[in-house]
Amino acid sequence: MDLGCGNGHFLREISKRGHKQPLLGVDFSLPLLRNAESAPGVIFREVDLSQLSAVSDQLSVPGGWDVITMFATLHHIPSVEMRLDILRTVKKLLKPAGKFILSNWQFLNSAKLKSRIQPWDRVGINENDLDQDDYLLDWRSGGEGLRYAHHFSAQELLGLAGQVEMRVTASFPSDGDGGNLGLYQVWESV
Repeated sequence: MDLGCGNGHFLREISKRGHKQPLLGVDFSLPLLRNAESAPGVIFREVDLSQLSAVSDQLSVPGGWDVITMFATLHHIPSVEMRLDILRTVKKLLKPAGKFILSNWQFLNSAKLKSRIQPWDRVGINENDLDQDDYLLDWRSGGEGLRYAHHFSAQELLGLAGQVEMRVTASFPSDGDGGNLGLYQVWESV
């Protein structure tokens, strides 16, 4: 299962390479899901991840998922409480020996991306009402768009994993020109 699957590219690629088990892509964006091309064995569902625990029974498979991925998504979830709820649900949906693979933007590693940080008062939010390392980014894509993003450190993710009784088994940077614009991790149940 891919949480925050967007246009479904990752799952379509897995399907093309001959994966035979069920593949489920989950995203809140109906326009992106409409762009997700059907592929044999791939199902796409519209789900607001902030409500993942409420619909988890509809996303489960007998015995649990072998792998759940969440690429470039968790950093868009505001508040520790919401993140922990999602992560607890991920653990519940996994097989006992299943793996959770996630990535998070490391936008502070790029001068270009750091220049996109905007003041919170631009959207009427008091910075004191936010968590440390919460940012508002001007995410230009054919115009102007503002996006919430939390900047995770490896240590912060390690702490979240521990709080949901999972452990980080691998952690590495990747992506971008310097190979450090994404922080990837693999988690397993404790």
